[in-house]
Amino acid sequence: MPRTSTPTRPFGSVLTAMVTPMTADGAVDLAGAVQLATRLVDQGNDGLVLNGTTGEASTTHAPEKAELVQAVVGAVGERAWIIAGAGSNDTAHAVRMAEQAAEAGAHGLLVVSPYYSRPSQVGVRKHVESIADATALPVMLYDVPGRTGVRFAPETIAALADHDRVVAMKDAGGDSYAAAKAIAATGLGWYSGDDSALLTLLAHGAAGIVSVSGHVAARQLADIVAAFDAGDHAEALRIFRSIIPAIDALNGAGFQAVAAKAALQVLGVLPERSVRLPLVPASDDELAQIRDGLRAAGLLDSLVG
Repeated sequence: MPRTSTPTRPFGSVLTAMVTPMTADGAVDLAGAVQLATRLVDQGNDGLVLNGTTGEASTTHAPEKAELVQAVVGAVGERAWIIAGAGSNDTAHAVRMAEQAAEAGAHGLLVVSPYYSRPSQVGVRKHVESIADATALPVMLYDVPGRTGVRFAPETIAALADHDRVVAMKDAGGDSYAAAKAIAATGLGWYSGDDSALLTLLAHGAAGIVSVSGHVAARQLADIVAAFDAGDHAEALRIFRSIIPAIDALNGAGFQAVAAKAALQVLGVLPERSVRLPLVPASDDELAQIRDGLRAAGLLDSLVG
């Protein structure tokens, strides 16, 4: 099916923040990325976010990022939204990332608040506006204060929502009441950036999710959203509870790229679980724990092959 968009769901409802597959020596595996992207879209993802946190954007380089976007767009771009990360604490660098993503064929940009430097809210707003003005691509904001040290304040979200190309928010801020108010005030397409918060944010009017557990449970996430849309909240809750062990397995330790790659290796999707320092691959004990989580969620048999 071709990708679709509505004002409330500008990038569909279920997206996975995709890992960047790597070979044993740490090189980006483009063939593996194409295979993984195809699998994820086949399993129900409306879109993929590339070159984000889970994609190890902090340790991949500009040519690698562009090549990854180009390869994945070529494989699944007619069926799914391909959103490229354009996150940096250097605005000029983020602008270049946005331009390169657009040249590589991305359909949208993910823009995180500037990390580490902890700018004022005026600085945050001007940073995002500079990136949004650099291309014609729609922008999804990304609020993740646990990683950035600075969040989007309500007044900043409201101001950015007036920008023609700012259309969505990936919310990993952990404040559902603030989210409820922002959804009502701005009309942005709101996506849970935390797998555990999906049902809570759907109840407040969110569009869907940008997920880590979508690497292994995209079908279930899509079924949750469909059940919720149909008013069958009990069924949505039932499905959500069934995948809690997988959500914990892929998110519980806070090293999502590490855990997601390990889970994909358990499932036989990726041959390697290689990551780049300062991340380190999952140990054999951690791999066993991830396998147990997938098994408890009923995903081992359903996804292998």
